Amino acid sequence: MKITRVMFYSALLLVALAASAQQPASQSPKERTSRTRVVLLGTGTPVPDPDRSGPATAIVVDDSAYLVDFGPGVVRRAKAAVLDRHITALEPANLKVAFVTHLHSDHAAGYPDLILTGWTAGRRTPLEVYGPTGLQSMTEHILQAYRIDIETRTNPEGDQRGNPEGGKVNAHEIKSGVIYRDARVTVTAFPTKHALESYGYRFDTPDRSVVISGDTSPTDETIKACNGCDILIHEARAEEFFARLPEGSRSFGTKNHTTSAQLASLATKAKPRLLIVYHAWISWWPSSAPSGNQPVGPGTGEVHSTPDVLQKEIASRYSGNFVIGRDLDVY
Repeated sequence: MKITRVMFYSALLLVALAASAQQPASQSPKERTSRTRVVLLGTGTPVPDPDRSGPATAIVVDDSAYLVDFGPGVVRRAKAAVLDRHITALEPANLKVAFVTHLHSDHAAGYPDLILTGWTAGRRTPLEVYGPTGLQSMTEHILQAYRIDIETRTNPEGDQRGNPEGGKVNAHEIKSGVIYRDARVTVTAFPTKHALESYGYRFDTPDRSVVISGDTSPTDETIKACNGCDILIHEARAEEFFARLPEGSRSFGTKNHTTSAQLASLATKAKPRLLIVYHAWISWWPSSAPSGNQPVGPGTGEVHSTPDVLQKEIASRYSGNFVIGRDLDVY
């Protein structure tokens, strides 16, 4: 009886130790006082999940913010980070530099909001944006689409007549290599594998190295970009989710995304101090079923997995420290 009881408590201790290994690095005092913080502004997918905004991540160094992707809800999530997390660098007027991994709508639908709301909130210099081929055309068409709004705001009676520069955008189309540098950060782009031209980014700051994948299947370039980095932010799909997809969606996902098993293998080679899983097809809601006569599929949220399933699939294959990211998490 005593042996059984000892074995039981030993098992509980092992479970507790395993769980503690998965706690976010943001819990340690060292991370909280870091000059560099990673703020998850949006961890969602194309599914309109009210819990998760579209993909958007902020790298905040001292009092400067750098965005990666600007999915739906990006500006309001940034303001929420100001109010809820007291990160004043994310005031909409302070959003001045952004990078986009690729031009799929779920990663870029917040672009007009970033341009215009940041401007009307007080940004006084042009927005600087870096991304793949097509970014300049997208930017020009957005500004043309809002031409009447812009002209009205900058005319002699407009509310932005004294600040026309804040409504402008400098769009920079990039290739691999160092694409941005200032006194706080060096940003290096590396190619990823998705359905269109796409890049991941490595941020080197005075105290941390952060790598973000965007949408991609597993690549050696991502492993090389991290190579023991402090934080790797990478997309993942549960294998259980893939198994339930319709054939067409499963084929697309296999070519263009990363499964939990593939991410575990990649992270084992990349060796980040912390792996943050984002842009995962999961839901914290008990049901994400579509209403009415909507077709059933991943785009409607009917086919999805759960955070627990994804957590277990990765933990069974990866011994490093990792978390499943949620909107407004700070690391």
